[in-house]
Amino acid sequence: MRVPSSESRSRFVTVGEVANLLRVSNMTVYRLVQSGQLPAIRVGRSYRIQEDDVDKYLAAQYTQAG
Repeated sequence: MRVPSSESRSRFVTVGEVANLLRVSNMTVYRLVQSGQLPAIRVGRSYRIQEDDVDKYLAAQYTQAG
């Protein structure tokens, strides 16, 4: 079994952590997930979002605004 390198591994964060990072409410993050703007996976009754996907979302928003 091959273990992926740390470069290709991304950490999963919770909706609350993303909300704190973006300085928005949890509901706003849920809306982004539901609309497909922010990819997420379901773990039980909660969502987990890859840090890389949050970075990509922020980069896309920055280029749209700039």
